[in-house]
Amino acid sequence: MDTFQVHILAADKTFYEGPCVSLTIPTSDGEQGILAHHSSMIAAVQPGTLRYQAPGEETRLAAVSPGMVKVEDDDVLVLVDSAERPEEIDVVRAQREIEEAREALLQKRSRQEHQIAQATMARALNRLRVKNMGIGR
Repeated sequence: MDTFQVHILAADKTFYEGPCVSLTIPTSDGEQGILAHHSSMIAAVQPGTLRYQAPGEETRLAAVSPGMVKVEDDDVLVLVDSAERPEEIDVVRAQREIEEAREALLQKRSRQEHQIAQATMARALNRLRVKNMGIGR
């Protein structure tokens, strides 16, 4: 099977760089699948589950936060605020973030604070979803 080069970069680390057989990214238009020889594109990455498969390996999961993806000439660049493998996700921390965001949403605050609380809750819920998906692997 043909491969392409992928660079998955989080704000604080290089998450994965190397050959890839397939990549699925959560975008503003839904999940976007990428294989070798994919047409050039740029898209916004939404919080969700990123899936990638290196040659000869199982598909791996990651919880990603907002960012962008660029595909050009069999080279894919994924830039996100954060990317975490299921085993790296702290369930207690994610649950605490959900509770804090829920409390913030119940309080009468500014529109910006409300949007931040919604984004925090979405990110924490996604982290728990990815953690649970990774348990059976």
